[in-house]
Amino acid sequence: MTLDTQNTRPTGDTGDDYLERRTLRRGSAGWLLLTGLGVAYVVSGDYSGWNFGLAQGGFGGLGIAMALMGVMYACMVFSLAELSSVLPTAGGGYGFARRALGPWGGFLTGTAILIEYVLAPAAISIFIGDYVESLGLFGLTSGRPVYLACFLVFIGIHLWGVGEALRFSFVVTGIAVAALLVFAVAAFTDFDASKLNDIPVDTGAFGANSWLPMGLLGIWAAFPFGMWFFLGVEGVPLAAEETKDPARTLPRAIRWSMAILVVLAVLTFLASSGARGSAAIQGAGNPLVEALRPGGRATALSRIVNYAGLAGLVASFFSLIYAGSRQLFALSRAGYLPRFLSLTSRRKAPYLGLLVPGAIGFALAASTGDGARMLNVAVFGATISYALMSLSHIVLRRREPGLERPYRTPGGVLTSSVALVLACAALVATFLVDVTAALIALGVYAVAIGYFGAYSRRHLVARAPEEEFAALAAAEAELERD
Repeated sequence: MTLDTQNTRPTGDTGDDYLERRTLRRGSAGWLLLTGLGVAYVVSGDYSGWNFGLAQGGFGGLGIAMALMGVMYACMVFSLAELSSVLPTAGGGYGFARRALGPWGGFLTGTAILIEYVLAPAAISIFIGDYVESLGLFGLTSGRPVYLACFLVFIGIHLWGVGEALRFSFVVTGIAVAALLVFAVAAFTDFDASKLNDIPVDTGAFGANSWLPMGLLGIWAAFPFGMWFFLGVEGVPLAAEETKDPARTLPRAIRWSMAILVVLAVLTFLASSGARGSAAIQGAGNPLVEALRPGGRATALSRIVNYAGLAGLVASFFSLIYAGSRQLFALSRAGYLPRFLSLTSRRKAPYLGLLVPGAIGFALAASTGDGARMLNVAVFGATISYALMSLSHIVLRRREPGLERPYRTPGGVLTSSVALVLACAALVATFLVDVTAALIALGVYAVAIGYFGAYSRRHLVARAPEEEFAALAAAEAELERD
């Protein structure tokens, strides 16, 4: 299977120094830093956002949705671990789909990932602003200065160098994870199972009961919120070109990241809902803090968790900026997007890949202030990429069984098939939650497809790693036919 066209072809019209001016710093990250990166992508989702799924499906509905989305992510990351060991480049999912599904498949996958990683930091900057304002820090009454500070300071750290950036992310993530564990211990001391299902039952909903107050459809509607416990972990392979021994390091980091996130998700979900009650936290902007407020009164521990929530948001914002810059770098280096966006600095940082998405993210945050909707747009892009990356694993297993695979996915195509089915279900579920966000994402997608169809598909760069990898496959197939 290939999503290719006769007129889609790589070109060689680039100078000898083309790739030299587009080089990342090699060997900057080991498996521990990459594991921290995988957790950093996601950790803010434990502090806020997931609880809105309680309003969609109740405790039981969100619990089932979280379990199914956990299965989807687990199956997908095992598939990505194999793919990243085969093709360890900064293109990540785009590179995998390029080999399996052709240029169109690569572009559609890479664009969906880019939508996720440009919109999510913009949304999180708004949440950081809300946290700073609610904590009364710096005497601010508006979040806009915080949005600007986030993009300027944290992009500046990324421009300094990838090693320094990942170490900073690791420390902040460690603080956020430690606070989650402290929160869970404290919240479980007030755990009461009867509080889990205290949301009123919608008697008109099919299959509704105390555990599924919105009925069976509520499970499906809660899918996007179940994703918030894991959203972003698939970005680990984007660090491939800056990793020590990527064929071994990436699979290990992906597996450890997912294992840690599953533990944090279960602890956070049960402790929060059981300490204060599902009804009390379903609409809270800071559910963990609410869970630690008996009778609505603030405690010393709730204030600590509030500050830790800010650390979690910073960790996710910082790491998602990194992921977006690497995806943009890879797409532009290969000619799918304007090539100048892949230029790197003397410190081997893709400076335009950091600055351009950062400017767009700040503009969106400052002009709309609607973090929830931007995050829903990001989720829509994410589900498209999940489906295409899972499909890529299936296609490569079927079409190229002899391809050298230093790591092999447990369960093979059955594992990636489960991820594909659940990703498609999650994609449809986004329309149940926010139709407007889904339509916005489709509009952005349509513009990008128009650009690729009209121009960039005829100007791909043959020497880009992902294009060379695909060309090698085409040459081998041609030899087999002869």
